[in-house]
Amino acid sequence: MTFSILTYDEKTGVYAGAAATGSLCVGGWVLRGDIESGLCASQGTAPSTFWRDDAMRRLYAGERAADVVAHLADADTGRAHRQLAVLDRSGGTAGFTGEASVPYADTIAAPNLVVAGNMIKSRKVLEALVAGYDTETGSAPQKLIAALRAAQAAGSDVRGLQSAALLVLSPTAPPIDLRIDHSTTPLDDLATLARKVSQPPYSNWLNEAPVHADRNRAPHQTDSIAT
Repeated sequence: MTFSILTYDEKTGVYAGAAATGSLCVGGWVLRGDIESGLCASQGTAPSTFWRDDAMRRLYAGERAADVVAHLADADTGRAHRQLAVLDRSGGTAGFTGEASVPYADTIAAPNLVVAGNMIKSRKVLEALVAGYDTETGSAPQKLIAALRAAQAAGSDVRGLQSAALLVLSPTAPPIDLRIDHSTTPLDDLATLARKVSQPPYSNWLNEAPVHADRNRAPHQTDSIAT
């Protein structure tokens, strides 16, 4: 039903995640993150928003990804229908796939990167997510979109795609939280939106908004746009 990728760049301190699905509103359902904590993706045939929100609370408290996943899965009697990927503040990763997940379903976890998918064509979709991210040399949004496109080309959600989302959290830039909730071409639309966000006049405003590294940042001129 969904495939997702969560990443951490040790050099820049950027946490970045993306997801796509054959259903609606994948961003609202699946992805959550916090610049001080990490990222999570809660998905599956019956995804739990409680897993998503509880994972972020535990990450904020400093728990390791593996401990977060183990605690949430062990405590939920409905875990067989759920899938979870977690990336903690130090780049540690872990994943869980319930036994009732619609095949193919699995996760691949490595330092600073974890991917998850269910109702996808094969493991090649997950491998393509990793390869697509690793081989792209552009910005975090470009790397995420390249990963999603590679996964789509490798077999995708077996139903096709209707929605896609990406989330980029940087210590030196405002959050980028982009969602295509319903489209026949969600990856194309996501790429277009990401490109527009990176260009003036919107990017001018981003350069003036407060960031984790400077919470007091403000415009130097009075002609910037506002949301």
